[in-house]
Amino acid sequence: MTNPITSINVVDLDGVPVDLMQAYKHKILLLIIYNNDCLGCTGRAIPLAYEFQQTYPNIQVVGIHADFPGRIGTKANIKSIFTSGDIPFPIYIDKNRQVFDQFQSEGTPQWVLISEDGVLFRSIFGSQANAKNRLFYALESLVEK
Repeated sequence: MTNPITSINVVDLDGVPVDLMQAYKHKILLLIIYNNDCLGCTGRAIPLAYEFQQTYPNIQVVGIHADFPGRIGTKANIKSIFTSGDIPFPIYIDKNRQVFDQFQSEGTPQWVLISEDGVLFRSIFGSQANAKNRLFYALESLVEK
């Protein structure tokens, strides 16, 4: 068995520090590490994350906006990508891309699936059909609807 992840440190949209492993203890987490300037993220991955949240009510979908130089997330620009103005699942900010590096992300979007006992189950890069299928099968094997 792999060691549990002890912490995932981010800030909420108001700048308050949050440890996701404490905030969502004992929940299956599907993290999407993304950036607003990534069209694959905003056009495909964010809607897919919402779809997974609707399909699998037993999981907690969490968005993590990874800040990069010149591509910093703010409450206003993060909310602006949602046509309704409402954020459909919790979104946090990864200052200085620490979480991006913690999970050795290949780019954005990077999907991180963590089991309810806090162990990394899968990490998948991308938003195209292959990534979607891999995510679907990973969720199916981890989650009971």
